[in-house]
Amino acid sequence: MLNLKPLNDRIAVAPQIAPEDMKALAEQGYTLVINNRPDGEEPGQPTSAEMKAAAQAAGLTYAHVPVERGIGPSDVADMQEALAQCSSGKTLAFCRSGTRSTMLWAVARADKGDDRAELERCAESAGYSLAPVSHLL
Repeated sequence: MLNLKPLNDRIAVAPQIAPEDMKALAEQGYTLVINNRPDGEEPGQPTSAEMKAAAQAAGLTYAHVPVERGIGPSDVADMQEALAQCSSGKTLAFCRSGTRSTMLWAVARADKGDDRAELERCAESAGYSLAPVSHLL
């Protein structure tokens, strides 16, 4: 069962998804999946290669933007590049819990000039706090 948490009408976040979830995502109008987990973060976690193959088989675009130790400038740039791949349809970003994906999305959008209060509202409506990255917004 997918546990998708919409941040707005164009992007949602989720905890770890499975390769077999890709078809359902495509059926729900998602066109891009962004994986924010490094390979091997947890035993039994699907690899990025497995997730990419499943996404492509379902007709989805896939990006791997792993964040290991806090959000750095290269993570922000990579997330912006990944988000730019979705001109139509919706994006799903996932990590272990959805928190890292939410924070990275918000920092990437703030860097592009999005309103901080609106980013905070979007995160809070999905059950996440941007407090740990407030200095980056």
